[in-house]
Amino acid sequence: MKVEFQFDFGSPNAYLAERAIPGVERRTGVKFDYVPILLGGIYKATGNMSPAESLHGIKNKPEYMALETQRFIRRHNITTFRQNPFFPVNTLMLMRGAVAAQFEGMFEPYFQAAYHHMWEDPKKMDDVEVFRAALKSSGLDIDRLMARAQQDDVKKRLIDLTTDAVNRGAFGSPTFFVGKEMFFGKDQLRDVEESIVEQMRQPAASIA
Repeated sequence: MKVEFQFDFGSPNAYLAERAIPGVERRTGVKFDYVPILLGGIYKATGNMSPAESLHGIKNKPEYMALETQRFIRRHNITTFRQNPFFPVNTLMLMRGAVAAQFEGMFEPYFQAAYHHMWEDPKKMDDVEVFRAALKSSGLDIDRLMARAQQDDVKKRLIDLTTDAVNRGAFGSPTFFVGKEMFFGKDQLRDVEESIVEQMRQPAASIA
């Protein structure tokens, strides 16, 4: 069974969701596939916008959503999260870097470093020099990755993954797929886990 976590480093909710994924993996024995997508591209393709934009000027809803975020943080005992004062940032460089890191077998250290510098020790990660210094400080061969990220196969791969996400129903991040079933948002992780368990009980032919 294939379970996907479609993420963009610019989404704080994707960061929070990812901190809770290891617990789901331990309980179910199923590993998630981490799929980089470009959130700006998804927004453009679907006519969607970030919560910061969509909630602007609405009374009470932003405060409630902040409360829900704090509940999620407490539920999953997340102690590392810090608001990024430069939010929102353009994540094109970060997400191309993620694809390049997958191609180069460097995804795990790149992924952890990128999230660290976005949401744990937050920086302006759409500034090329800040980006380079941050990833270099985490021990990555960032010059190699930055060069790789400019190659056409990396650019095409990110476009293809983003387009595929939209074609399958995605409109934001984090988006999860359990087989063909889609879930959106960090608060759906409990439903994701239930779906994994349910689908594991089904004959293989019924979830193919």
